[in-house]
Amino acid sequence: MLPNPTWLVGCGNMAGSMVQGWKLAGADFAGTTIVRPSGQSVAGIPAVTRFVDAGALPRLVVLGFKPQQLGEVAQQLAGFITPRTTVVSILAGVEAATLRKLFPNAGMIVRADPNLPVAVRRGVTALYTDASDEQAREQISQLFSALGLAMWTSAERNLEAIGSISGPGPAYVARFVAALAKAGVERGLPDATAQTIALETVLGTTWMAATNQEGMDSVARRVASPGGTTQQGLNVLDGDQGLDALMSLALAAAERRGAELAEEARGVKLAAKAPSA
Repeated sequence: MLPNPTWLVGCGNMAGSMVQGWKLAGADFAGTTIVRPSGQSVAGIPAVTRFVDAGALPRLVVLGFKPQQLGEVAQQLAGFITPRTTVVSILAGVEAATLRKLFPNAGMIVRADPNLPVAVRRGVTALYTDASDEQAREQISQLFSALGLAMWTSAERNLEAIGSISGPGPAYVARFVAALAKAGVERGLPDATAQTIALETVLGTTWMAATNQEGMDSVARRVASPGGTTQQGLNVLDGDQGLDALMSLALAAAERRGAELAEEARGVKLAAKAPSA
């Protein structure tokens, strides 16, 4: 599944979740090395602090650090990238053209936008590349399909659109579950009980809808009787300042930050190397 050698450059929250998912899928990490400043291994995968210590030149490089570190990392990494290297970036907002500028020798450059449930192989990952190598694309498809739903998009702007929902989506769902549980606590339930009920209600509803291929409007209509208690609550959630309006504001704020990160990344340049004596 993972080419040999593979370098995981940085292994923070999201990249670490991908590693967890690949482990669940039975991936072989024998040829994988983590390169990170701390030198701390993850899930038994060896780690080094310098690229020069990572071994043979990589067939696959996964960029999994903070976008703000791109300039510093690219300066050190670019010399190890060859035409046989596929570079996969999970850096939020960093465009393919920027990556190509910083890694001009790379074979295929792929932007991937996974979300946190990849850790349990129930993630969503949007994929984009301007390369036409079908064999290389298929290898990347297999890699991310092992983590859940993986979908290629033909336009980079579509990757941003998918990612604007799937990427922050788990955080927004978590806030909703927490709010539902808090409402239960306010009505006298023990905190642990309210948390369990809220989580299982959301899990059961989404599982039912996915299994039946049922739309959310249909689910809501089946729960809410006209003039009943549930409908009174829906009238609040569906109001002008309800969930739709709040979600629109939340996604717009996230998109603005993504645009800022993209603009910052466009300005990254590699320093010129000093001439040899």
